[in-house]
Amino acid sequence: MVKQVTNLKQLLEAAAEAFADRTAIVCGERRVSYAELDEAANRVANALLNLGVRKGDRVAMLIANSLEFVSIYFGTIKAGAIPVPLDVRYRVDELYLVCGNCQPKVLVAESDLLEPVVPVLSRLESIEHVIELDGRYGGRFPSYREIMANGSAAKVDIELKPDDIGVISYTSGPTRQPRGVVLTHRSLVFEATVSGDEFQQTEEDRMMMFALPMYHMFGMASVMLGSIRKGSTLIIVPGTGRSISSFLETIERERGTMYLGVPYIYALAINVAEREGIKFDTSSVRLWGSGGATLTIDIIEKFKHHYGADVLDIWGLTESVSHITHHPPADRRKIGSTGKALPGWEIRVADDSGKLLLPNRTGEIVVRGPIMAGYYNNPQATAEVIKDGWLQTGDLGYMDEDGYLYLTGMKKDMLILKGQNIWPGDIEEVLCRYYKVAKVAVVGIPDRLRGEIVGAVVELKKGFDATEQEIRNFCQSRMADYKLPKKVFFTSSLRGITANKISKKKLEDYLSDVPSLVSYLNRKEGPP
Repeated sequence: MVKQVTNLKQLLEAAAEAFADRTAIVCGERRVSYAELDEAANRVANALLNLGVRKGDRVAMLIANSLEFVSIYFGTIKAGAIPVPLDVRYRVDELYLVCGNCQPKVLVAESDLLEPVVPVLSRLESIEHVIELDGRYGGRFPSYREIMANGSAAKVDIELKPDDIGVISYTSGPTRQPRGVVLTHRSLVFEATVSGDEFQQTEEDRMMMFALPMYHMFGMASVMLGSIRKGSTLIIVPGTGRSISSFLETIERERGTMYLGVPYIYALAINVAEREGIKFDTSSVRLWGSGGATLTIDIIEKFKHHYGADVLDIWGLTESVSHITHHPPADRRKIGSTGKALPGWEIRVADDSGKLLLPNRTGEIVVRGPIMAGYYNNPQATAEVIKDGWLQTGDLGYMDEDGYLYLTGMKKDMLILKGQNIWPGDIEEVLCRYYKVAKVAVVGIPDRLRGEIVGAVVELKKGFDATEQEIRNFCQSRMADYKLPKKVFFTSSLRGITANKISKKKLEDYLSDVPSLVSYLNRKEGPP
């Protein structure tokens, strides 16, 4: 039995005490016990303190899913500092904006990810130390191994209060100004505990982690922290280019028992089954869960047909510390619903004036519970979404008479690609900097596997010509790869629309006049 905890430092230490010799993490060929993970976190903490890191300082992490991510995350916590996990796909502009907002004292990055950071280091005066994870960047920066050699394994005696900041997690917003979601230790411990309880997770479980980044709140809180809270083994399938088949093979080899992912992964698994048949034994998995985007009934039914298992659809957002809904085991499953409110959460549906709506009436979903403390250094944005303790989610939906929630859309102009939220304005702002572009409308184009892909409808300035690849090349170094327009369509006029002020609600009126887009949308979709 793991004792009660009030902060993330205690969360890991309690697991190390209760499950010292049990395997905490499997990552490729590497396996570490809970005692070894706790010791590694202590070494990171002491190394950071030796560098002058103090309570409340920010430590930015540009690291993909790995054992090092976990030890550096908890080492930062143990030092009293605040981890700021960054999207490893960020490019120069995005890194500059985010680091400019959170002002980290230390940046820990994988060698391969340092390239976009180096050009802006001189302008990020808050960064006093850069640590290279694997020491392959020509020796310009000290390596993680060198720093760890200077870190004692002794426990660090730093007091952490439940309402201290536990993490800053960046999410998309309606402007290019980054929104750093501030989550307290109290909220993160609550999510880890309730998540594990909801899934009836124990130390016997083997949680699979594939294609769900640890820097994403779903992966960080529900998967990583939830598993450590319950003493489960976290099995990381490393690398971003691994195929769905390698994931399924790892499940068979490691006898995984749980997996939380996004609908895109389930669509890929169905695609493999339809093309190649079932090659791997996944019967050890007792729970499949999905979040981050709408899980269609088609995916639910086809996955059940091919793999003989139900997929639970859950809902939440970064500002709510991952997920808010669940499917009570004793209740009858309602296909198409994301479930009921988790213990500790309240969910309501309201109209534009804030008036509560009756069951089965669609409106904005608002929630109350252990929500974020606010957006880092952005009180105005915080006030826009937190009103009288209720978080305005921007998601549209309705609740039935039994309290089950159904999602119907989004109030805001947002695209969702493989479970990743993308604001069209971010991409439009970059494209409008290109000297040939007069106006641009970024749209979500329906896609069988991904849900949506990013499309850009471009009006060029008079006298200029451009190609689709030319537009994509301009974007390449200026935005994360998942934001890159997959398709670019050209039109002679985006009539009556001001550059960089495109509303998705207006697009239907005039995009029907863009022949290349109409042709693409009417195509017969082949294999991905």
